[in-house]
Amino acid sequence: MLQIQDTLVSLDLVERFFFCDLDSCHGECCIEGDAGAPISDEEDAQLKRILPEIWNDLLPQAQREIEANGVSYIDEEGDRVTQIVGGKNCVFTCYGENGMCYCAIEKAYREGRIDFYKPISCHLYPVRLKQYPTFTAVNYHRWKICKCAEVLGRQKGVRAYQFLKEPLTRRFGKEWYDELCLTCEMYLKEYGDE
Repeated sequence: MLQIQDTLVSLDLVERFFFCDLDSCHGECCIEGDAGAPISDEEDAQLKRILPEIWNDLLPQAQREIEANGVSYIDEEGDRVTQIVGGKNCVFTCYGENGMCYCAIEKAYREGRIDFYKPISCHLYPVRLKQYPTFTAVNYHRWKICKCAEVLGRQKGVRAYQFLKEPLTRRFGKEWYDELCLTCEMYLKEYGDE
């Protein structure tokens, strides 16, 4: 683990290569899993606020799920997560003509229709955060559906922490990210750069 300010960062972020390969996985991380994406109470409020703007982008099943149960729920571990459809899809997924899964929130943001990018847990993936009383753990979540992203990352020579520059900066700030980069470079210099 690397200590960066009040966080402990998994060495996987330094050692592992990662670059999302949507052409191979088709956005599987928004479809598979046993719960929706973790969100904060503030993000829950944001999702409710932007819902009218993205409503027509959502699948009919997702619209019915939201009408019946809202945009989020508390899962078995006590965390607030986005609602899911049929035990799989996040309610905010939508599909392109090519069968690619997209985030309706991010799509609307990129089109300039809303001012909320998407929940930070989605933006950070494959990083998962765990809050403790005195620090935040920044962990790399290994999942077989992201194997293609690790292969592409290795081909491009992009480490996970480099690929995640934008979301890590969004969550922790530029000063934190700059310190992370410096620490990662020192670590790789000392322990070997594959």
